Amino acid sequence: MPAARTLTPVRDPEGTAPATRERGINPRLYRLLAWLSPGFPVGSFSFSHGLEALVDSGAVRDRTSLEHWVGAVVVSGSGRIDADIVREAHRAAAAGDVDLLTDANLRGIGFRGTAETRVEATAQGEAFLAACRGAWPEPFLDHWATRLEKSDMPVCYAAAVGAATARAGIPLRWALTGYLQAMAANLVSAGLRLGTIGQTDGQRVLAALEPLIDTAVIGTLARDPGSFGSATFATELASIAHETLHTRLFRS
Repeated sequence: MPAARTLTPVRDPEGTAPATRERGINPRLYRLLAWLSPGFPVGSFSFSHGLEALVDSGAVRDRTSLEHWVGAVVVSGSGRIDADIVREAHRAAAAGDVDLLTDANLRGIGFRGTAETRVEATAQGEAFLAACRGAWPEPFLDHWATRLEKSDMPVCYAAAVGAATARAGIPLRWALTGYLQAMAANLVSAGLRLGTIGQTDGQRVLAALEPLIDTAVIGTLARDPGSFGSATFATELASIAHETLHTRLFRS
């Protein structure tokens, strides 16, 4: 008969708080991997963030152009905005401050350049919060969700991820790395399905983006909250163009 498994206290690798894990598994890492997995039911597979329009126009046509575009989105576009929202939501939820969390959520919804990118942020946010609460109930998230429902306020995906990871004791650095990697991976997956690259080239793109994502995480942790915003107008123009494509595979 196997020996009983025991709980062993460990130190948070970020040095922010003590943690408890079962031997053989770190529950915080487990949840982060589960929540940001392509299999988590947020519907990320249905969005391309304007990439479909760029492929249609020929602006993105191979591994190099896809890598440059995804890198720009993650570092200077929606990835930069979302990283700041994850940071602010994480800090607010860690402090148990529902007002600050709601403010971060509103900012994450408001700073969207097009109707499609707003839908992308809010549809995934609603789905993430519902699935997370359904499988991993947490009183603070339940309270926040009730407040949002009463005020008929949408949920920003980045704010929901920031709040959930904070309440699970997941370090902010981990949350940011996981979020930005998942964003990049989803965009690369969209490029694959649009026929611009093959599977191996997709992994080459993700490998090449690793140092960019690391730099983006470091920048987010150090950035002044007043430096909020993005500078990828081509992405927003692509999103606008996507709305009128004759045939579409993706919602954005």
